[in-house]
Amino acid sequence: MKSGIRKAVFLGVLLTKVIASYFLVFAPTNARIAKARQEIDQKNSMLEKLRHATSKTDDLQQANQEIRLSIEEIQARLPSSKEMPDVLRQVTTLAAKTGLDVPKFSSSDKPILTGLAYEQQIDVEIVGDFDGFYGFLLELERLPRISRIPDLTIARSKNVDGAMEAKLTLSIYYEGPTQP
Repeated sequence: MKSGIRKAVFLGVLLTKVIASYFLVFAPTNARIAKARQEIDQKNSMLEKLRHATSKTDDLQQANQEIRLSIEEIQARLPSSKEMPDVLRQVTTLAAKTGLDVPKFSSSDKPILTGLAYEQQIDVEIVGDFDGFYGFLLELERLPRISRIPDLTIARSKNVDGAMEAKLTLSIYYEGPTQP
């Protein structure tokens, strides 16, 4: 019997060592491994997002370059304040070229600051036939300068049969004296 008890005690000690090593060594090690795997997965997903974002930098640089070129193109269309009299002469020349009379042509004294550019508003009265006025508008649209017509009134002429009178406000954008 002594050998049976001895064998049982020995078997109990062996089982205790196995169970104790599981709880004291293997379980904490498995928990650390699981935590490390979770951190690795998280870092891999962050790395994949970073790779995806950096793959777009070339596209963003190209888009920025295109935007920069567009801005330069628009700024090239803005005359300087010194060129404004030439632009005004071009407008009156276009009206005369299309067979229109310009009895009133006056610009406002104060330009309006609109962003990085200034806006010069010009009040114009034009008398003539509608076909000439339409041609004037087409030629005005083809000018290389940025302009708009915020206010336009067309009426049949009371003095001349078959003619029209137009009152319009022409806004021409130009670069100010100093650029930021």
